[in-house]
Amino acid sequence: MLLLADKFQCRQGSGSACRSIYGGFVKWCMGKNDDGSDSMAVQLVDESHWDDLVIIIAVVSSKQKETSSTSGMRDTVETSPLLQYRAQTVVPSRILKMEDAIKNRDFESFARLTCADSNQFHAVCLDTSPPIFYMNDTSHRIISLVEKWNHSEGTPQVAYTFDAGPNAVLIARNRKTATLLLQRLLYTFPPQENDLDSYMLGDKSILSDAGLQSIADVEALPAPPEMKAPNQKFKGDVSYFICSRPGAGPKVLTDESHALIDSATGLAKGV
Repeated sequence: MLLLADKFQCRQGSGSACRSIYGGFVKWCMGKNDDGSDSMAVQLVDESHWDDLVIIIAVVSSKQKETSSTSGMRDTVETSPLLQYRAQTVVPSRILKMEDAIKNRDFESFARLTCADSNQFHAVCLDTSPPIFYMNDTSHRIISLVEKWNHSEGTPQVAYTFDAGPNAVLIARNRKTATLLLQRLLYTFPPQENDLDSYMLGDKSILSDAGLQSIADVEALPAPPEMKAPNQKFKGDVSYFICSRPGAGPKVLTDESHALIDSATGLAKGV
């Protein structure tokens, strides 16, 4: 599994922890030991290797999931024949192709592999007994938006991926493409409240790059040319967006007062 480093917190024993061990692109090596001691993260390239990429995260829901990632994976391992095929046949070759795409900064291959792997992961969830539904209607609309745009351009402009939840992680090939993506997203999913600033977190400057200074600018956005039903809008279906870039890994602090962890106890300060 290849993961793009981000700045979210992780927990011990979680596969998502790989994303915070190093910056840039990280490979999670499965390992063979029953105790998991040889299952570890390996950095493929740092965050400067492919710094053209821009990430927009659509936070669809912050509600508690019906099925946790841990229990869901346990059920999938026990009941899904598709998972066995995926692990034995699909993933090994896909990993090699993905490593080459990252090394060569081949966005077309990267995007196709990313989308295909995300879709297959959720197919495995549906193949579980009882089936697991992590994505919702809004998730599917975001996929449709990206797929229609990519198809109309003849080559992928954006990659999408969903983990065990409905939130979309959208990776644009460069800043210009990210602004076009944002225009499409805000046309389709305008904010519920008349507050554009709180609707975009992280790098807010992308709003200016996209020519969006106010709600009036959002309301004036033209329908994307590839959209067959231009009047379809889903106000309030997305809680907010986050704009980011491939993140850096942990850094050594020279001033311990800036640390969030108490060096004496190993616990978060204040605990």
